[in-house]
Amino acid sequence: MEHTYQYSGIIPFIALFLPILLGGGILLFPQATKKLRRLWSFPNVLGLSVLLSFFISLLIQQINNNFINQYLYSWTITNDFSLEFGFLIDSLSCILSILISTVGIFVLFYSDNYMSHDQGYLRFFAYMSFFTISMLGLVTSSNLIQIYVFWELIGMCSYLLIGFWFTRPNASNACQKAFVTNRVGDFGLLLGILGFYWLTGSFEFKDLFSIINDLLYTNNVTVLFVFFCSFCIFSGALAKSAQFPLHIWLPDAMEGPTPISALIHAATLVAAGIFLVARLFPLFLVIPYIMKFIALIGLITILLGATLALAQTDIKRSLAYSTMSQLGYMMLALGIGSYQAALFHLITHAYSKALLFLGSGSIIHSMETLVGYSPDKSQNMSLMGGLIKHIPITRTTFLLGTLSLCGIPPLACFWSKDTILAAIWEYSPLFAILACFTAGLTAFYMVRLYLLTFEGHFNYNFQNYNGKTNTVFYSISLWGKENKSILKKISILPFSFLILKKNKESSIFPIKTNQSDNNLKYCVRPFVNINIFPSKTFFSYPHESDNTMLFPMIFLVLFTLFIGVIGISFNQFNIFSELNILSKLCIPSLNHLIKDSVDFFEFLIESTFSVFIAFFGILIACFLYNPPYSSFQNFNLCNSFPKKTSTRYFSDKLGNSIYNWSFNRGYIDMLYNKLLYTNLKKLAEGIFSFDKRIIDGIINEIGIITLFLGESVKYLGGGRISSYLLFYTFFVCIFLIIFYYSFSLSF
Repeated sequence: MEHTYQYSGIIPFIALFLPILLGGGILLFPQATKKLRRLWSFPNVLGLSVLLSFFISLLIQQINNNFINQYLYSWTITNDFSLEFGFLIDSLSCILSILISTVGIFVLFYSDNYMSHDQGYLRFFAYMSFFTISMLGLVTSSNLIQIYVFWELIGMCSYLLIGFWFTRPNASNACQKAFVTNRVGDFGLLLGILGFYWLTGSFEFKDLFSIINDLLYTNNVTVLFVFFCSFCIFSGALAKSAQFPLHIWLPDAMEGPTPISALIHAATLVAAGIFLVARLFPLFLVIPYIMKFIALIGLITILLGATLALAQTDIKRSLAYSTMSQLGYMMLALGIGSYQAALFHLITHAYSKALLFLGSGSIIHSMETLVGYSPDKSQNMSLMGGLIKHIPITRTTFLLGTLSLCGIPPLACFWSKDTILAAIWEYSPLFAILACFTAGLTAFYMVRLYLLTFEGHFNYNFQNYNGKTNTVFYSISLWGKENKSILKKISILPFSFLILKKNKESSIFPIKTNQSDNNLKYCVRPFVNINIFPSKTFFSYPHESDNTMLFPMIFLVLFTLFIGVIGISFNQFNIFSELNILSKLCIPSLNHLIKDSVDFFEFLIESTFSVFIAFFGILIACFLYNPPYSSFQNFNLCNSFPKKTSTRYFSDKLGNSIYNWSFNRGYIDMLYNKLLYTNLKKLAEGIFSFDKRIIDGIINEIGIITLFLGESVKYLGGGRISSYLLFYTFFVCIFLIIFYYSFSLSF
């Protein structure tokens, strides 16, 4: 065991050689590397599995001993300044490292099949591996400056991954939006780090906590300045964890491949902000008003994320707003001092949301062949429905993830969310009422997402033709441009078939909702070499994903079902008190925040209200979106009211207002566009006009005047010496006269 601690400093870099080797192979030996491209997924998964085994060993030691190990290496040492890099191995770093490693393994395994037909397969795995290593380096960092280094590395990797399909304008714009928005928070983070260094003279966490505490206790520092530095550091977490008002990048980040969404928006990038606040929790705890500010931001984010998810039609974007809302719960828990509850919900939510994102990828995989690759169609829930008959395994796993996020017992998120709600009730009843209301909204929009996707009838129309003809077959990269070089015409046997050809709007079939499942005919399975079809094999669509995509989802279901036991602490059941790992893993400075075991029946009574709220949201969603009440066109709450009544009129107005608010992202993007983009553009145009007309004008006028004078003077020279002497004598006389009068006036 001690051997593991001794070499724990090099653990995050065990798998670093894999992205370096892969990147070097792509640059130096592209042809040979591409020929072996499917072999690169195995070493990446294997390297991350080795890391996972190390971190599990460290976690076991943490449970048994609960002590902190720190390994430092000198980087720069002078008389006035010293900078050390190292690794901090404690309970927080172990838990998050295991979380990152497990989700990363499942996502990489899933990606091997999901990205197998993309031309950027190798580049994708290089980015993903380097991103995972950077995140592991972040959670094991020993000081603030090292956190900032890895903070920027994961920002760079997220930029590359979100804009993975950089040839698409939407993906390019999304990665730029994420980059610029996060730069705002990162600049504040850097200011906060430098401010605390100016106060304490150290970047180390231990020194920072003790010195700031002493300075505040002895009143040797301005509280306002400490609050400002804390706010600047929190702004970094504000951007990374998509908290209001720097949340605008998160839904657009869905332009990247779905495995990226599962990794970034479940267990890594968005969790970095929660980790930063948790790591600096002892610092924030002693600073007045910063905790209240964190709690307020968390509450606003909860409400905003839930309301914006109500009317989304893009399945991934709806999950993105759900992520935003759940991150608000974690931030609110940290703001009210419930460290253990926030960490608990971070774990349970990560596994459940990773399951949901991978499930959405399986749904998109089943839909994209029917509609041709277009995110507006293959991710549009209005074109889905009735998929329960065609992708039953995906449906089952997705349903369990949905119920977990809704807070239905005994699934994982029920235990963690109910723990947060109980802590909020003790902190503020008003905050608790709003948080419980948002829990009902969460159940509503998650069940709405499930019903629109799996229940009812399949909503995509097909054009059926009878006779014998050829089908135009496009081999479309599932997540890239269509490969027209392998366009084939395949002879089809004489029966009803589909003409798969693209029109000008990049749509294979016209859209007509509420069509019968009889429209689901047979078509050739894409992404397989045409030469292997001598028997003209046909596959039904939509179809279930391959095993390499289903296995990670099934394993994540197990985590969704059972990971909640790590935070259960009931004094009636000894087995649960032994499984209450979180209480054993809270860092020593936070032991006073840990509650004793609770009574099971008391917990059951307290959780009844939250479960009732969740079921109420589910029932409303079933009433509005389950056939025959389904309405895919708008979010109208008034279908059950008779026409031409005041109630009907009021519900019309209310439903349309809610729909417009949600569909237009709360008008926040429009506000930023007018206040920031438009005004900054006008300011830039004004500065450009000033530079062009005034600055450049002065320089240009001086040049013109000089040119004019030179042109004028050159005609005075005729080449005659007598003329030169005459001019010389004339100017000398003028000079002497001026000199004479000046001299005489002075006397």
